[in-house]
Amino acid sequence: MELRLLILCVIVTAGLALPGTMGCGQSASGGGPEVSLPPPTTAGGMGVAEAIAKRRSVRQFTAEALTMEEVSQLAWAAQGITEPQRGLRAAPSAGALYPLELYLFTKDGVFHYVPKGHKLVQLSATDKRAELSAAALGQSSVREAALAFVVTGVFARTEAKYGKRSSQYVYMEAGHAAQNIHLQAVALGLGSVPVGALQEKAVADVLGLSSEETPLYIIPVGHPR
Repeated sequence: MELRLLILCVIVTAGLALPGTMGCGQSASGGGPEVSLPPPTTAGGMGVAEAIAKRRSVRQFTAEALTMEEVSQLAWAAQGITEPQRGLRAAPSAGALYPLELYLFTKDGVFHYVPKGHKLVQLSATDKRAELSAAALGQSSVREAALAFVVTGVFARTEAKYGKRSSQYVYMEAGHAAQNIHLQAVALGLGSVPVGALQEKAVADVLGLSSEETPLYIIPVGHPR
């Protein structure tokens, strides 16, 4: 099931507020419609050593969309909850404060990943990959990839405990989450590339972020061309 079919799911249930219907429902936080993702796979598949050995930066992609299962696995690898009892996530976080937020850009719009409940909240039904590419100095990989992740940081969450050292911890955490995405992409037979050349304000404007949230990283993911 391609991600574009999420829109159908959203349309069917957005006005009904029926969370159980087709795995969709209206966002309780007042955001856009919610879309539940398939459960991630936590066993089997390619080994970590093999994924590390095969990881290379891929900058050219086909137009083939990712499946719901692939999107689910990638989002979970970045920020998914791996210990429900304490809410611990796939990427380590200083003090388990989790300052990162994860956004997904596709041809069907922009989505925000919510770790609790492993779901997406639709922020826009417009394809904004070209705008995101422009904010990343025109890099074509951002525009062409089926999916472009944007990792942002809310530094205040970490500053409350770690003060001046908080920025170091937030940037480290963004690297942890990004590497998880890159290795998971390899394990799924996909390609990805780290994009650090970006204009923070321009990316923030595309997403409509508040001044408290800072764009840190863009990661295009798709089928290598």
